[in-house]
Amino acid sequence: MNMRSLAQNWEVFKESRVGMFGLMIIIAFGIFGLLWPIMINFVWDPLVYHPVVGFDPIMMHPSPPVAGHLLGTDPIGRDILAQLMFSTGREFLLGVLSAVISVVVGTFIGAMAAYYGGFTDTLFMRLADIVMLFPFVPLLVVIGSMMRLDIFSFAVILGFLEAFGGITVILKAQALQVKVRPYIDAARVAGGSDLHIIRAHIIPNVLPLSFLYMMFNVTAAIVSEATLSFFGVLNIDMSWGMMIHTAETAGYLFDFGKYWWLWAPSGFFITLFCAAFYMVGRGLDEVVNPRLRKR
Repeated sequence: MNMRSLAQNWEVFKESRVGMFGLMIIIAFGIFGLLWPIMINFVWDPLVYHPVVGFDPIMMHPSPPVAGHLLGTDPIGRDILAQLMFSTGREFLLGVLSAVISVVVGTFIGAMAAYYGGFTDTLFMRLADIVMLFPFVPLLVVIGSMMRLDIFSFAVILGFLEAFGGITVILKAQALQVKVRPYIDAARVAGGSDLHIIRAHIIPNVLPLSFLYMMFNVTAAIVSEATLSFFGVLNIDMSWGMMIHTAETAGYLFDFGKYWWLWAPSGFFITLFCAAFYMVGRGLDEVVNPRLRKR
């Protein structure tokens, strides 16, 4: 994939209103997350607004939104807005890292399985079958309970599980279509090695589909983290999922009307963040599938 094809795909993507709207939301989240070091170092008192150990001693907690705490405080006196802002960077790290790992590994494995076939194909496809055999969330709950994962190790494990799941099968099918094209035979006759053909001819032609599934894998990572944080099986001190977990363990989660600020902001951020990446994925779908483009 060269710069010219990237520019052409960008022009196609810009025609998708849904995709561009999702991209604007992602950019807004990025700006919001970048405000955190500015606010905690130059505007807020760290003793009060630290998302993990902050505490406001002059108020009763949990406090509803007031002038000093625009989104209120949680049951142990921490500012909700500061928690949201701090957690945004971690959600980006988790989602993007796990998605990149899954796409890189899944693309390479899919291309290898399609190109070599035989034992290589059988081995990788059976591994994919085994991974897809287990229910995803319960499997993560078991792994998290055994290993007490932090944000980085959770992203790595999640990325590899996603890579050996459905994405490998889908990208292998796409790579099989590329493998039978005439220029692959021409490259082989010209003396190109197997690794060169896979790297220079097969992988570039499946990258658009890889980028599409990368967007969807980000949403899967965020939802998975929120689910496992709700059950308290991750070794993470603060995230959007942990905010909901804090409300649940303190007994405020199911009192929806009275203590809405304990769960609504984090729940809204999870929903909007995942929806934004899904919308970008919809826009990329028009790049990958020309039949979906507007005529």
